[in-house]
Amino acid sequence: MTLCAPGGTEPYCRTGMDFWSIPEGGVFSPDASPPREAMPGGPRSYELSDIFRLYGEEYRAHHVLTDRQKKAMFDVEHCRTSALGYHVDVCDTCGHREVAYNSCRNRHCPKCQGITLKKWVEKRLKDLLPVPYFHEVFTLPSGIFPVCLLNQKVIYDLLFESAAEALLLFGRDPKWLGGEIGFFGVLHTWGQTMSVHPHVHFVVAGGGISESGEWIWLKYRDKFLFPVQGLSRTFRRLFMAGLIEAYDEGRLRFCAETGEMAEKERFNEWIGELESKEWVVFSKAPFAGPEDVVRYVGRYTHRVAISNARILSVGEDGVCFSYKDYRDGGKWKDMSLSADEFIKRFLYHVLPAGFHKIRHYGFLGNGKKKKLQDMRACLMIKEELCAREASDLVRCPSCGSGTLVPALIVDRYGRVIIKSLRAVLGYDSS
Repeated sequence: MTLCAPGGTEPYCRTGMDFWSIPEGGVFSPDASPPREAMPGGPRSYELSDIFRLYGEEYRAHHVLTDRQKKAMFDVEHCRTSALGYHVDVCDTCGHREVAYNSCRNRHCPKCQGITLKKWVEKRLKDLLPVPYFHEVFTLPSGIFPVCLLNQKVIYDLLFESAAEALLLFGRDPKWLGGEIGFFGVLHTWGQTMSVHPHVHFVVAGGGISESGEWIWLKYRDKFLFPVQGLSRTFRRLFMAGLIEAYDEGRLRFCAETGEMAEKERFNEWIGELESKEWVVFSKAPFAGPEDVVRYVGRYTHRVAISNARILSVGEDGVCFSYKDYRDGGKWKDMSLSADEFIKRFLYHVLPAGFHKIRHYGFLGNGKKKKLQDMRACLMIKEELCAREASDLVRCPSCGSGTLVPALIVDRYGRVIIKSLRAVLGYDSS
């Protein structure tokens, strides 16, 4: 059996979220770009990678970028092209082969989040308890945005820490619960138009565990989690204290536009302006069931600043995309930006290396699995374990009964990685 690498006449390619397909009888060309599927109402759709290919070189020539921003642009531009190499999957039943270009797997790429998202949601579903779950959103005021751009890690860490601590404090307060709550948070740094809008979505279990290990129900378990006005004030107090500490320790950086804030007097004025603003904490009533809230927030976990589906046109007039205007009843509208402004806004949201945008707290925190198991026992939950996740299986399109097994990977540098020698040699070889 001879394997057909890209450039051969292999007519099949994996389809779905992760891969694009070649029409049967077509040729897999290393220099080809993935075919575009027509958008409703139009002959062609556009992708973020198109914008980077057309305008990325000029943008990089006129702007100073961080290494992370450069990498994000490269990965998105070359995702599922010959620049990143290719891989071969073989059916474990009939020997059918599929060849596809490699995905970049960059967390800022709109094409690479589907499978990761599905697996994440499935893992969260395993941690669910039969209790109400609440969706809480903590948002920073707009006055913080100028300092945000040069201090992403400081500001976003502080956002997580202060919002989480506010929830934990209310959970420990006997007036509201008197125990340890459990929750996880997802950071978003953008609004619908890709403006800087840092906020965290939290999924919070409607109860907690006492020091003796018993489950405690919320006082108002069918109505609300904690009072949002109290959460907002506590959140603001904790964040401002952390921000002042970061300034005193010299951990805040300032650019030409914000340089005057480096002076103590101007910084104190800015702090006063921030404290006078409304700090929004949004809380929803319990969802219909715990699965619903996880799937709902799951849509936020691996989302990037803009999806390919929202890009309407790319041309000399710039980039036109759709957005939802929440100030106008959630109506969908169109916005046009120059390619330079569009790329700049997208790169605002490239996170620092190693930054964790999903974090767990309380009895859902790292090292707290024993507490979670105790609570399951307390609530009489039986967990069913699967030897292998269904989402990891890709059904063979040829025989319909076999599973595609990774056989060989060729990376962007031409290095060959054999995943299954038996699959490479052929299942029907003697």
